[in-house]
Amino acid sequence: MIMKYFTIIALLCLSCISCTMQNNLLQSPNGKIAIEYHAEKGFSVIYHSGRDKVKMMSLPEIGLKTSDTDDCFKLISSTPVTSVVDDYEMLTGKRRHCHNEANECTYRFENVKGLRVDLIFRVYNDGIAFRYHLPKTKEEIVVLDEYTAFAFTPGIKRWTQKFTVGYEGFYWPNTDGVADNEGREWSFPTLFQPSDSAFVLLTEANILRDNTGAYLTNAADSSIYKIKLSDERLICPSGWYSPWRVAIIGTLADIVESTLVTDVSEPCKIQDTQWIKPGLVSWIYWAYNHGSKDYQIVKKYIDFAADFDLPYMLIDWEWDAMGNGGNLNDAMNYCKEKNVTPLIWYNSSTAWIKAWGAPGPHNRLNAPENREKEFAWLEKMGVAGVKIDFFAGDKQETMEYCIDLLECAARHHLTVNFHGATVPRGWQRTYPNLLSTEGVYGAEWYNNESVLTKKAACHNATLPFTRGIVGSMDYTPCTFSDSQHPHITTHAHELALPILFESALMHWADKPESYLAQPKEVQDFISNMPTAWDETRLLSGYPGESVVMARRKGSTWYVAGINGKDESQKLALNLSSLTKQNSRVVLFEDSGAAKNPWKISYRKVRGMKDYITAQPRGGFVMVIK
Repeated sequence: MIMKYFTIIALLCLSCISCTMQNNLLQSPNGKIAIEYHAEKGFSVIYHSGRDKVKMMSLPEIGLKTSDTDDCFKLISSTPVTSVVDDYEMLTGKRRHCHNEANECTYRFENVKGLRVDLIFRVYNDGIAFRYHLPKTKEEIVVLDEYTAFAFTPGIKRWTQKFTVGYEGFYWPNTDGVADNEGREWSFPTLFQPSDSAFVLLTEANILRDNTGAYLTNAADSSIYKIKLSDERLICPSGWYSPWRVAIIGTLADIVESTLVTDVSEPCKIQDTQWIKPGLVSWIYWAYNHGSKDYQIVKKYIDFAADFDLPYMLIDWEWDAMGNGGNLNDAMNYCKEKNVTPLIWYNSSTAWIKAWGAPGPHNRLNAPENREKEFAWLEKMGVAGVKIDFFAGDKQETMEYCIDLLECAARHHLTVNFHGATVPRGWQRTYPNLLSTEGVYGAEWYNNESVLTKKAACHNATLPFTRGIVGSMDYTPCTFSDSQHPHITTHAHELALPILFESALMHWADKPESYLAQPKEVQDFISNMPTAWDETRLLSGYPGESVVMARRKGSTWYVAGINGKDESQKLALNLSSLTKQNSRVVLFEDSGAAKNPWKISYRKVRGMKDYITAQPRGGFVMVIK
């Protein structure tokens, strides 16, 4: 077994490798982040903030436990430090053009039977990443556990979400690492604040076919977060790589703007991507708390998409039982008549199944031959994409099923939205037809429980610093009316969310008449808002309190801010860093009046204040040209 002996021997031997780590130091290309080794304390991750040197965390344990042998592993060699430079384009995400640099070193361990384990370390300008490699052998190896642990200074602030397979929970700000008596298991991503100005976000990336997902546990020590694999036994083929363990490091702006999750992920595997089109979607479920069983309501949302020039309309669950004057074929024909492209929902049939009363259609995608037939049928009908729901967690079997779905969908020119699924781990680079993923406590929870009403503002101001960092987030934001439970966020707060919450498929979930009741300027914003961005910047904010973010599409900047508090506050912004002083601004704010909640004004950047005063649970949006 590669047990704790692996960790101990690794730490004892690394001090001898001065030829590859000068002064036992592996630094980022810009010198701001470093991994230091100390013979007694192990690895420390250091961040240089101006003149200050901050210890962000340590790695007290590193290693794998396998079923191969109980012999300990010894460090046999390490490679020279090499430079990693990557430059690539994204169809979705925070920015279109991504560039990254890192320094890499591989440490090689071996036991008496000749089994080797490589530990590959990279230090980027915005964080660190490492993974394990089992080189080629004659037989498969079974991984039973991973020892990787991240240790933080006790008492620092952290934002953690309890682990559930759907990743639908609130991020809890705390300093003791203990939520209650229900266990200490936490979802990725997780945010830590080791100092006043320096943060660490932990996650994982680049899950491949032979990988399982993971989460964190601090059951043994509230300040030490250990990797916990979702599978208890993982059969690893010859030449196996683990996912990357990722720590994004720096200021809040560094973290929000980072693309490290896709930087370490596999390059795009789809040769022709011209058919992949991000866009806006009309969505039926939220306003009616039901699927697409009623043809007349389906028609209303097709009309809404046509009236607002939205490219897509999502035909949600129960479309196989559609009635009240029409069926699926009628809906497809009506979409063609209105020049709206349909998307369509499927049950993954892995977690919530027909026998338990789950909505259909069922069991159409599980078998490879059925999946090919179904997706070919959709392609022939002119469907642009699929929303696939209710997955069974992060285990290797589910991860492989997701990859099968993405690859089959790509063969038939279908985009994908994973719902009721795990959080993004870099697949949006490898399979750019993956346009969005849920994995968030989103607006649909207004249908389910009353708790979101009071928590939404703070929750919304936390997500851009946590879940929103790792990829598209299908929150289904911007609803002005109420669903089963009311919302008390303001109209301008709601309008800001589609900018703050990146999703290449942005679902407008409210009733059409609610959007039609808004001023023409708001309707135009809804019709024209981009869903894929050229650049993203954080202008100000703090988790749970506020956030101001700017995203650019072409020469136009969209700036959005929200107040996560129950009292008014000033939201800082610096528009001069974005554009010229004579640029024109359309500003959407809250008026504070019940009958006319909007305050819409036209200005120039020159003369604007460096803050916006936001009402309690309020917000603002600027469109700058």
